[in-house]
Parts: sequence; structure tokens; C-alpha cells
Amino acid sequence: MSQVLHTPPPTQVPAEDDLAALAARHGLSVSGARPSLPEYVRRLWARRHFITAFATAKLTAQYSQAKLGQVWQVMTPLLNAAVYYFIFGVLLGTKHNVPDYVPFLVTGVFIWTFTQSSIMAGTRAIAGNLGLVRALHFPRAALPISFALQQLQQLLFSMAALVVILLCFGVPVAASWLLAIPALVLQFVFNAGVSMIMARMGAKTPDIAQLMPFVLRTWMYVSGVMWSIDKLTAKDHLPHIVTILLETNPAAVYIDLMRYALIDSFHAHQLPPHVWAAATGWALLAGIGGFIYFWKAEETYGRG
Repeated sequence: MSQVLHTPPPTQVPAEDDLAALAARHGLSVSGARPSLPEYVRRLWARRHFITAFATAKLTAQYSQAKLGQVWQVMTPLLNAAVYYFIFGVLLGTKHNVPDYVPFLVTGVFIWTFTQSSIMAGTRAIAGNLGLVRALHFPRAALPISFALQQLQQLLFSMAALVVILLCFGVPVAASWLLAIPALVLQFVFNAGVSMIMARMGAKTPDIAQLMPFVLRTWMYVSGVMWSIDKLTAKDHLPHIVTILLETNPAAVYIDLMRYALIDSFHAHQLPPHVWAAATGWALLAGIGGFIYFWKAEETYGRG
């Protein structure tokens, strides 16, 4: 008696479309999927208290191991300003024909440090916090924004020392000091936007963090931190395109706005043309563009 062996039919593998339909029918969604842009903004706004608390905690812990503690928040930019004054002001003579050179220099150093530190911290925002990114579910843009906010808080501490320096060098308190508020708001938006761009790039290529100090140092030297762009561009030896690039450099724009707001000897004719429009344009371009650029890679952060 022969036995006939029947091979069971092969198991049918559901098509990808069928699986998607099944998941949708039962209310399932892709884990870690990127939300829509309006939804992402809503979630980020819901985490605003986390952003401010995280920024404050990072600022408090930054100098917790140092004996002078938070005093270094003011001492670091002041020491940098002292070094730049000796090298550029004394040895290279850039202080000549620049009224109130010490307030001019210190203001430039403080405002530049705000941008520099925000970008450097943003570059490491994702790559340096992978444990947090992988452990908790939150909009990743909260990290570079919180680091930019941390640097803004540090700048506000430093501004107290800047006010003392201005008064010691005979710069009077004026109504124009109120212009510092919108200038700082625009600069913060710009810094946060660039930080988000660098955070995405740094998450994919961590080696960028090693390159950024050289890029930022070069940017500082062409931003008029230690010398007057107005004095240089007033001469006719520069090509017109170089003059435009120097005057519309975003770092230089925000530095000039703060000098105009705080230093009475820095007059409106020393500002580049349409300076407030340029400051607003850079803030919107970097802020909105950087946010969208960062959001597009939301589901990739912390993976791999």
C-alpha cells in the first residue's frame, strides 16, 4: 500500500500594501516616524518648559567643578578681550581712529562669543547626547535650541560686566540701549537656526566638530570683532563684492547693531545699508531654513 505524501502549500507572505492597510486599520503607525511640520512645531512648543530647564541645568553644571564657579561665565570673554586688545589694539594698532576702542572691542567679543558658542554646542547637540536621544521620545530640535538658549543666558550674565565696562569708559546710559533687545532676539533666532543645521550635519558626520573651531576662527577674523569694518571699507582699495560680503556678513551685522545700540560714539553712518532688514533676513533665513532642514532628518537621529 503506497502512501502519498502531500507537501503543504507554501505560506503566503502578505504584500507590503496589505501590511500597511492592516496597520492602518488597527491604528498602528511607524515607530519614530517623522511627524508633519505643523505637528512637529506643536510638539516642540509643548516641550518648551523642558527646553528652558535643560538650558538652565547645562549652564549651571558648566562650571560646577571650577572653584570660581559661575564667575567664569564673565571671566572667559573678558580674558579673550584682554588678549585681543594686546595683540590687535596695541601690537597691530587697530585701536587708532576707533573711538572708545575698549567698549568697541569688548562688545564685539561678547556678541561674537554668543554666536560661536551656540554653533559649537549645536554641532555636538545630537552626537554628544545619544543616550538622551535614544532613551526618550521628544522633538530632537529641542536640543540645539536649548543649547542656543543656554548661550543666550550666559551672554545675559556677561552683559552685566559689559555695562560696567561701558560706564567706566565714559559711555553714558541712553535710550538706544533698548535696541539691544530686538538685536539679541534676531541674533538668537539666527544662532538657533545655524545650530540646527550643524546639529544635523554633526549627527551624520561627528568629525565636523573637530573642523568647526578653524571655520569659526576664520569667520571671527572677517567679522570686525577686533577691527572696524567701516574704516576698512571706506578705502577704495577693496573690490566692491568684498565690501558687500564684509558688510552683510551676519556676525558683523549683529555686532554692529549692538555697538550702535550701546556705544554713543558708534554712529548710524557706520552701519551697513539696510542693517535691520539684513539682520531680520538672516534670522528668518537661518531660523526657518535651519528648522526645516533639521526636521527633515528627524527619524534618523540616534540610529545606526
